Amino acid sequence: MSSSYSKASNGGEQQQEQLVCVTGAGGFIGSWVVKELLLRGYRVRGTARDPEDSKNAHLLALEGARERLTLCRADVLDYDSLRAAFTGCHGVLHVASPMSNDPELVPVAVEGTRNVINAAADGGVRRAVFTSSYGAVHMDPNRSPDTVLDETCWSDYDFCEQTNNLYCCAKMMAEVTATEEAARRGLPLAVVVPCITTGPMLQQALNFSSNLAARYLMGTKRSYTNAVAAYVDVRDVARAHVLAYERPEARGRYLCIAAVLHRAQLIAMLRELFPQYPVTAKCEDDGKPMAKPYKFSNQRARELGLEFTPLKKSLYEAVVCMQQKGHLPVITQQQRSYL
Repeated sequence: MSSSYSKASNGGEQQQEQLVCVTGAGGFIGSWVVKELLLRGYRVRGTARDPEDSKNAHLLALEGARERLTLCRADVLDYDSLRAAFTGCHGVLHVASPMSNDPELVPVAVEGTRNVINAAADGGVRRAVFTSSYGAVHMDPNRSPDTVLDETCWSDYDFCEQTNNLYCCAKMMAEVTATEEAARRGLPLAVVVPCITTGPMLQQALNFSSNLAARYLMGTKRSYTNAVAAYVDVRDVARAHVLAYERPEARGRYLCIAAVLHRAQLIAMLRELFPQYPVTAKCEDDGKPMAKPYKFSNQRARELGLEFTPLKKSLYEAVVCMQQKGHLPVITQQQRSYL
């Protein structure tokens, strides 16, 4: 690690005077990125559409937040608000991303990303990290089952559009825009590519992946799909962002995948960890053979120094967190027999 990012030699005092801005700081991934930066001694500026909203209160309670965290109002579609947020920042970690299938999502994602990169470059930011998605990587029906999914893979845009996976379309185009704009402006850029992200929440509201696990646990989602998906712990994703930022040589994509499982394997893991819950047991019968897990490579992320959390540990801690925050009832073995 270069000296500008590490502890000074005189008595171990933190040399971190760097100010790093995190867009979408209050979200599931953004909150953990903020926490990781604070733990490493950075000064952090988090953007939110409404910094005063109580849903961002968890950020102000983080260790080091009182001394080194400020929240400011910014919107990715408002260049001037971004330019103000990035003033004085050494780095920008662009995590903010709407998650929907709105037809307007693609142009909004592209315009927002262009604004972020240009506001960062205009503000003298020295380094940027962009959060993409494995939705931009794995959605290709023509990929051979023997192909190892890695940073060279891209989703098939037409296939995503035809199957109404507009979120994947948006992430693909946003990533392309970020890469092209950063190259044009001479802004060093690394891209973190997380998959389905699980683990404990810092924010109060349920995020998509936690909600899905809760619905499987409680049996409210009656069946699971005959599908394969990739999973990673949110804390690993946060560390990947900071490691990619801290390494001056880090460029291009870094795939964050810890495990690839059939949904049946995920369900079996939940049932093993929490046998007292009425876990969904039925697979949707689509008449097709069981989908097979594919091979993947997370070598580039490991070369950054990232170690991946076992999925079982990540799931367990996600569920315990949901119990603690009141999103899941705490069911004992005895209660299970009455369900």
